[in-house]
Amino acid sequence: MIVDSHAYCFQPGDSPAGFARVEDRLMWIQSEQAAHHQPAWRVRDRAPASSEGLGPQDRSAWSVLPDVDFRIDHEKGRVVWTIDGEEYTKQFYPPNLRNLEFTPHSLIAEMDYAGVDRALLHTNPMLGRDCAFLAACVQAYPDQLRSMAPVDEWRIVHEPDAVIEEITTAIGTHKLHAVKFNTTLAYLESTHPWDDGPYRPFWEAVAALDVPVFFTLGAGPELGYRPDQQQGYLNELHVLMRWMDRYGETVCSITHGFPWRVFFDGAHMTLPDAIWTPFENPNLSLEVCFPVRLGDLVDFPYKEIWPTLAEMVEHIGADRLLWGTDMPFQNRFCTYRQSRDWIEKYDHGLSQDDLAMIMGGTAGRILKIGD
Repeated sequence: MIVDSHAYCFQPGDSPAGFARVEDRLMWIQSEQAAHHQPAWRVRDRAPASSEGLGPQDRSAWSVLPDVDFRIDHEKGRVVWTIDGEEYTKQFYPPNLRNLEFTPHSLIAEMDYAGVDRALLHTNPMLGRDCAFLAACVQAYPDQLRSMAPVDEWRIVHEPDAVIEEITTAIGTHKLHAVKFNTTLAYLESTHPWDDGPYRPFWEAVAALDVPVFFTLGAGPELGYRPDQQQGYLNELHVLMRWMDRYGETVCSITHGFPWRVFFDGAHMTLPDAIWTPFENPNLSLEVCFPVRLGDLVDFPYKEIWPTLAEMVEHIGADRLLWGTDMPFQNRFCTYRQSRDWIEKYDHGLSQDDLAMIMGGTAGRILKIGD
């Protein structure tokens, strides 16, 4: 059984997708384009450009973005903005997504071609907050899809009861299968550590739902990833360890793996010993996801990170590693089949049992999917 633990389905880029207004959704898309490392270019001649002008001037004004006529190019499937009369774009989204939409039917077609049996849908504000849509995706393909429930992390401190009701409805009414928590978004409205204090009522409610929690960890209150933020990420791991001590029965996993670009020099990955400490907790797993994060720096079959996969197996164990792709975003750099091939067709010193766990067994156990 092959399980992709990290895929998406999303509605057209300029649809509300669970937000009160289209403008609210577009704000998230614009801010994500501003921060992402994919290159921008000028449309008329493809000259390299910057996307920094899309974002807020400082963290305190994260929801107040520059007016650059940010919009969706439906035909080309990309975002466009205008500064001083010139149009610019970038491909954070992969090419060939007409309307910036990726339906469950499109995902299943990709899965069928690549031989992927199951997929877990992730969530992100840029892609929508519509639990009913995610539930409909699962209902359309109940034997092949599972889905996380979105959390508005930045609202928890000021609107705990509303957010608790939303996550309870997502799991109880819409029958979604896991909780996604992005720690960076929690810091948008508060610098308080997200494991306790004003977050405790939320986490008590989540623990009672008895579903796995998938954490996307950042570098703490500072936004973005830079080499000088290694310590910030390690600090976030300490917050996660405190959280696991309190909710020891809750199964959890770290999405994307580690922030690989922070520890990669272009040829070698150097991971500090402290990065493995949280995995002393047997309920914590880690995603194996390299092409979408490093595909602009290293080429298929990603030989530069083969030693890192071996380290992950050594320090964590294959039974707590789960393959994920970030589909369809990984299509920026490789095909869906290649995202399997780099692990399955090359000798990483893995046993067949190890390979079976990474490629589906671990995710199947976490999500309670039978073979």
